[in-house]
Amino acid sequence: MKFSTWMSAAVAALLLLASSVFVIAEGQTALVLNLGKVVRWDLKPGLHFKLPLVESVRRFDRRLQVLAAQPERYLTSERKDVSVDFFAIGRIEDVRAFYRATGGQEDAASARLAPIIKDALRNEINSRTLQQVVSGSRADVIGKQLENINTGARNLGISIVDLRIKQIDLPTDSRVIGDVYSRMRAQRQQVASRLRAEGEEQANQIRAKADRDRAVILAEAERDAQTLRGQGDAEATRLYAEAANRDPSFFAFQRSLEAYRKSFSSGDNVIVLERDDPFLQYMRSDR
Repeated sequence: MKFSTWMSAAVAALLLLASSVFVIAEGQTALVLNLGKVVRWDLKPGLHFKLPLVESVRRFDRRLQVLAAQPERYLTSERKDVSVDFFAIGRIEDVRAFYRATGGQEDAASARLAPIIKDALRNEINSRTLQQVVSGSRADVIGKQLENINTGARNLGISIVDLRIKQIDLPTDSRVIGDVYSRMRAQRQQVASRLRAEGEEQANQIRAKADRDRAVILAEAERDAQTLRGQGDAEATRLYAEAANRDPSFFAFQRSLEAYRKSFSSGDNVIVLERDDPFLQYMRSDR
């Protein structure tokens, strides 16, 4: 009887000891509730004790967590829609404040933190143009608002260490895409008009140069032709003169034959001359 009593006491003591000891793993933190009231918090990894049956332990992951949210639509300073997809990286900084604000539910923390981040992004995007939001540095967009986000997140016991924008899109149901396409078409048309104007200007310059070169070549060719004709006429005159000096009568006879040939070349010409006209001296029968 004494042995069984001793065994029962030992088992009860072991159960009591087991229910009063708990372990916090690396990367975790915990708080201790005494009948629902927080009595200890921010417990470090290791072995800890609690009052059995009276106190309970809630463990939380203190490592960095990713908070994803649905894409949100914002208006730029030009009143144009953009859809921003983002995510936040944070961790539990004050487990007591986290438990009091959310009841220890991560979903509740995400639901309360998302509006804080969206409002901060809205303030920054509303002050920028569409071009600045799309093509600007995204670090500048979020860097200025990270401190404001942490101010609101501090009430939830959470610290946001980074905020990243995954994607910035133009909503398909807005006029922004049409405006962007219209602007792109206008820019392409301006470039095409400029290129056509430059091409036409170059074509005019080439045509003008070609016309100028043609005129110069024709003038030089005409000059050379006149020179050659002059030289040829001079040479012909010299040869005629030499021929006339050698045999004046034969030269006169040849010139008369050439005159006859030119005068009667058509075959139906009629020339009325006097009988004794010198032009007919080589056509008389007595010659």
